[in-house]
Amino acid sequence: MHPVDWFIIALYLGWIIWTGVQHTRGSKEIEGYFLGHRSNPWWAVGLSVMATQLSAITMVGTTGQGYMDGLRFVQFYFGLPLAMVILSVTAVPFFHRAKVYTAYEYLERRFDVKTRTLTSALFLLSRGLSCGTIISAPAVILSIIMGWNLTLTVLLIGIPTAIYTMLGGVQAVTWTDVKQMYIIIFGLMAVAIALVLGLPGDVSVGDALRVAGATGRMQAFDFRFTLSETYTFWSGLIGGLFLMLSYFGCDQSQVQRYLTARSEDEASSSLYMSAYWKIPLQVLVLLIGVLVFVFYLFNEPPMLFNPVHEARVKQSALAGRYADAEQRFSAAFATRRVAARALASADDAPARASAETTFLDSDAALRAVRKDATALVQEVTGDRTYRDVNYVFPTFVTTHLPIGLIGIVLAAIMAAAMSSIAAELNALATTTVIDFYRRLLKPDAPDAHYLTVSRIATGAWGVFTCIVALFATNLGSLIEVVNRFGSFFYGSILGVFMLAMLTRRASGTGAFVGLIGGMTLVGSVAVLRPDISFLWHNVIGAFGVVVVGLLVSLVVPVTPPASDSIA
Repeated sequence: MHPVDWFIIALYLGWIIWTGVQHTRGSKEIEGYFLGHRSNPWWAVGLSVMATQLSAITMVGTTGQGYMDGLRFVQFYFGLPLAMVILSVTAVPFFHRAKVYTAYEYLERRFDVKTRTLTSALFLLSRGLSCGTIISAPAVILSIIMGWNLTLTVLLIGIPTAIYTMLGGVQAVTWTDVKQMYIIIFGLMAVAIALVLGLPGDVSVGDALRVAGATGRMQAFDFRFTLSETYTFWSGLIGGLFLMLSYFGCDQSQVQRYLTARSEDEASSSLYMSAYWKIPLQVLVLLIGVLVFVFYLFNEPPMLFNPVHEARVKQSALAGRYADAEQRFSAAFATRRVAARALASADDAPARASAETTFLDSDAALRAVRKDATALVQEVTGDRTYRDVNYVFPTFVTTHLPIGLIGIVLAAIMAAAMSSIAAELNALATTTVIDFYRRLLKPDAPDAHYLTVSRIATGAWGVFTCIVALFATNLGSLIEVVNRFGSFFYGSILGVFMLAMLTRRASGTGAFVGLIGGMTLVGSVAVLRPDISFLWHNVIGAFGVVVVGLLVSLVVPVTPPASDSIA
């Protein structure tokens, strides 16, 4: 990589760190450190929430998803606007009036300490796993650029971020996110322009997208109702609704954001920002992935996007078979490029239909060669789950973007990742200290003591998430991995809050047993019915907790707590 790109990355990261340090004032008290004295404006909270979502996971995993599957992943977010409206009139007033540090404090007021503790523990496990996946995204990029060991790159990203989070607080995270949001959008738009300019002079954007549409990549809607397909209109609207309700309404990493807002109205406005802008931004990211696919129709891509695994195969006993596959791949690409040009220039329906058939046949032939090459990697490495979807976008950035723009895009990815990681670690530390340490071990210590413990907890979670990151890159599309982790827990956690907020008949024992029952049900479905998409786990878990919780509450009725509502 050119020294100019390194200078841009260093300059930007230095600027971000300086910004974070500037906003650590006022973090000497526990409320300032965790909630920023509840003083942030709605637009800053909204941008912070969106910056966390538009992390390196989005820029690496979602673009790779768009490259492989097209726009259909956007259906995953169809339930988000409705979720934002529901949460604005339910969760936001509940938590703001409660003056809590974590969402799970409310569960003790409504139920009991065991329900609060179990729910907090499930959050810590799910968010710890997801945070590890967030670290793995930029680690993939550095491992490609520098040829470094993946373990080293994970530590280089995770450890400094953990140290930065230990020193800062939620204010530093929020205002850093605000600046990063602008950089992320600029980087995405710059890549989109570079992709368009990289098309052949005689192929327009419309023609290129028509070729992509022939493969189904421009299809954004699938109205089939099936539990086995992850990305359909109905799975996104129903399963996605339950996932988003849990993520934004019950996940401390998000609840903590709008608890920093100055008022209920401003907290609600921050959620509406995501409701309005999340889907258009997601379409932009996926469209960039589609444009990368189109770019590689006319510019030969690598047969494998992960050079480390490619090198291992070339140094193995299967090197001869791999060399033969490379020759077949180059020939198949040349055939597909001709077919793509013919389809792009076809000007009437009969010619377009004939050209489309030829193109799809050549595309299938190219994919068959890639499949053979992937099988060789799996045979050499012993990893039967190997996919290189997460390496597509980084490969394009580092091999085809001009000097300077590479640095800008990588700086945006790195900074977005570090900000997202910092936010997650801050939420993990908050829950660890408030829901476990202060509640169960040392309830009467001064703020200075809790801040010290918070920093220790942040460091411990940083180590844990680095370990998770080492395994996450081989689990498939990173954007799918992080949502698969979350969906295993989110529905059941949402079910507990549904019991708490929607009915007075649920008892503490009912909620506790219901939570265990919901998790057991989701685990059973995941093992016994792997054909059911993970998005439906959110629905299954939520209703499982509610049904089991209400049934147990009939046997063990409610014992009125000191207060079962929030004034």
